[in-house]
Amino acid sequence: MGPLLPETLPLFPLTGALLLPRGQLPLNIFEPRYLTMIEDALGVGRMIGMIQPCHDVPDPIPDSTAIYSVGCLGKIVEFRELEDSRFLVTLAGISRFKVEEELEIERGYRRAAVDYSAYKVDLSEQQPPVNRDALIKGLRHFLDLNGPGGQEMMDVNWDALEQAPDEDLVNALSMLGPFEPREKQALLEAVSLTQRAETLITMMSMAALSHEDGSSGHA
Repeated sequence: MGPLLPETLPLFPLTGALLLPRGQLPLNIFEPRYLTMIEDALGVGRMIGMIQPCHDVPDPIPDSTAIYSVGCLGKIVEFRELEDSRFLVTLAGISRFKVEEELEIERGYRRAAVDYSAYKVDLSEQQPPVNRDALIKGLRHFLDLNGPGGQEMMDVNWDALEQAPDEDLVNALSMLGPFEPREKQALLEAVSLTQRAETLITMMSMAALSHEDGSSGHA
């Protein structure tokens, strides 16, 4: 039996933050409404929904930023309260969800009724294989084109990457990569692990081509 997935979730909209099933995302919480949200979640199930704001569509109502329709359920697995009242938490990704309906704001933060039915694959430990060689080759090329700053852009431990299971490898590159919010959303919404890896390879190849075209355009 899989984990009990809550039908309603508190939402944490955060641009550029990507949480994937079985991935982990550290968060530094300091805004009052989200401090309240974390306190509430710790009391009931420790679950929150990570989702990105969507700036491509008009805001639905005043003072309420539009969000993408797909996010990821995360469980608080580490929690630390600092002296300045901030919270440091780590979320473990469980399953993606689709927002069915936003609910009335309570205690300052957004909530939604969500549906997980399209993402049953997220609860399976058996994931399809990926083209590791193409993925690592694409990453090396991507970082090489960014020169000395490439390694700082992504703190790459090549030995760890080589030994990581397929899903850990794809998740780490997706979550840590210097991709635009739209690109991160595409990685989140990829149907399968295989498609997510292919999307990663395509993104890195396009970035490499763009960099080469830009470099060749200078005398």
